[in-house]
Amino acid sequence: MTSAEPRPLRPVVPLAPAEAKALCNRVIANVERALLGKRTAIELCLTGLLARGHLLIEDVPGVGKSTLAHALARSLDLPFARIQFTSDLLPADILGVSTWDPQGGAFTFRPGPIFHAVVVADEINRTPPRTQSALLEAMAERQVSLEGTTRQLPDPFLVIATLNPQEQQGTYPLPESQLDRFLLRLGLGHPAHEVERGLLLSRRGAEPVSTLEPVAGASEVRRLQQAADAVRLDGAVADYVLALVGATRDGARFSLGVSTRGALALAAAARARAVILGRDYVLPEDVKALALPVLAHRVQPAGRDAWDADRGEAERLLAEVIAETAVPE
Repeated sequence: MTSAEPRPLRPVVPLAPAEAKALCNRVIANVERALLGKRTAIELCLTGLLARGHLLIEDVPGVGKSTLAHALARSLDLPFARIQFTSDLLPADILGVSTWDPQGGAFTFRPGPIFHAVVVADEINRTPPRTQSALLEAMAERQVSLEGTTRQLPDPFLVIATLNPQEQQGTYPLPESQLDRFLLRLGLGHPAHEVERGLLLSRRGAEPVSTLEPVAGASEVRRLQQAADAVRLDGAVADYVLALVGATRDGARFSLGVSTRGALALAAAARARAVILGRDYVLPEDVKALALPVLAHRVQPAGRDAWDADRGEAERLLAEVIAETAVPE
């Protein structure tokens, strides 16, 4: 295979903890201008980006899932694309296709929307598994292999997929291999009463996201990611991660436990959270705070259908595991 032009090298020196925290706070505050009252969700979204992961937002329509992705992309000055997943969507509609150029006398590759830094896969469960699988290589390896050529995706690269859990007609379940590619799964929920009232009284004209100005760029994101890579994770915290993961594999509560990839994902997310909070080391509270959004979509409760879309039972059982697992001092 031939490779496309390589990505630019990442900066050698990551941001210092205080600098990283200040930059993350600026990004979060900027996104909050478009998505009020959702700071926790914004922090989780930024956590996924810093950990080089992807997000699955499972919630009802109209609560701001696409707004969150678009606001983050604008705040970081990153190219943004939204793909509406439908039953007739083809892999080429996502990845791109080569077309004949009569003037040049050769085929020219026209990249699809996946070649953007931030990609929203809207209602991902509305497209058949064949099309869903077009995302697997892109999400796992940050590259696309087509027609004997491997093309690199942008750096940074983030997929935010949305899923409506209330509507099952005309949808296709996400297989475990696809779910496991998402670092975090979260919901937004409806805004608080006062926040929603303020929106009704103040919202006029253009959407707030269209007025956002960038507060950082791709180079700053790469430096934040390097800062996350450099965060220290002590042996006691690693043992805590393994204790949580191991408890999902005993077969009493779950028929499908967390894989090694899930353990690595939890550690990576904890490092990213430490950066956002201005630390260069992971605390057990980082692991505990992220265990549900990182692990709940990777387990299957015992006695439940493997394709059951309701994650409530998995979250309840995992919360029991978290409560029962000793936290290191």
